[in-house]
Amino acid sequence: MGELITERIRRNARELKLYGLADTADEMVDRAEAGKLGYREFLDLVLESEVGVLEGRRYASRLKLSGLPHHKTMDEFDASFQPELDLKRLAELRSLRFIQNKVSSLILGPPGVGKTHLAVGLAMEALRAGYLVRYTTFDDVVRELRQADQLGTLRNKLAHYQRPHVLIVDEVGYMRLEHADANRFFQLINRRYTRSSTIVTSNKRVSEWAELFGDEVQAVAILDRLLHDAEVLTINGPSWRLRGRGELLASKPPAAENSNVGPTDTPQQPRRRPPNGSHETDPDQIDGQHS
Repeated sequence: MGELITERIRRNARELKLYGLADTADEMVDRAEAGKLGYREFLDLVLESEVGVLEGRRYASRLKLSGLPHHKTMDEFDASFQPELDLKRLAELRSLRFIQNKVSSLILGPPGVGKTHLAVGLAMEALRAGYLVRYTTFDDVVRELRQADQLGTLRNKLAHYQRPHVLIVDEVGYMRLEHADANRFFQLINRRYTRSSTIVTSNKRVSEWAELFGDEVQAVAILDRLLHDAEVLTINGPSWRLRGRGELLASKPPAAENSNVGPTDTPQQPRRRPPNGSHETDPDQIDGQHS
């Protein structure tokens, strides 16, 4: 009798898409009996468990759709490697208040200092908090907007990028835009302005963006919207990728092994060309003929 009831519970749970209950019905009953739970407490236990399972599935779906290049977290970021990093500003970013306030965040610094890691780490925390996140590189979004414009679907593509609560545009500064590309990127930023948050990473100072967008007026319009109430984190420090390679980069290339001239030797004088008609042969010429 008990097995028939359990099977009916599982079947009805699946019909109602209560997959957590369908998979753990026996375990739930055992916990209720062991804890001598009342009906109300048992019902609360079942619903709490089901909500946890549902949120786990939703989180997995958000993570898959985000397009993140990796899943590094904020806790994995070694802040001690960047001694000049503003930890208070970093903590403010981790609070995700900039997402609640629908403003942007700019993470600036030279290559290798951890800009992408921080952007992805913030995205991971936003995903856990229930926000929709989308990651793209600057090169990819510019190319996608250009292709959409050529196909007459620019409006749909802009709506696609407007949808997420957080849009990460990584690696701004490695390519200079034509006027049409800059204008389409401006349309994207303008659509998201005051409606959602954009995280931008760049190896360029803000003062260099006019050259990047090829038009000072266009650059000012974009920056005006990105910088309004934005959180700006600048990282001035060593490259994480080149850690431990400082001595290698600073070392001088070794002298040629077969060199006959030491660092303190006096350079030999060049040989004189033999007079016309002479049969004297320069041994260096012989070596050159066989090399």
